[in-house]
Amino acid sequence: MASSAFSTRSMKIRSWHRCSKQIREQRTRLYIIWRCTVMLLCWHD
Repeated sequence: MASSAFSTRSMKIRSWHRCSKQIREQRTRLYIIWRCTVMLLCWHD
């Protein structure tokens, strides 16, 4: 009984780590796009 509860918990933790990694990657991409956009908008000759 305890082993099945442990495996369920570890699966939830693993899926949460995968989700948090994807969220972090998306945030990084958005930040890079945002910085590029700001640089282009603020660019003066």
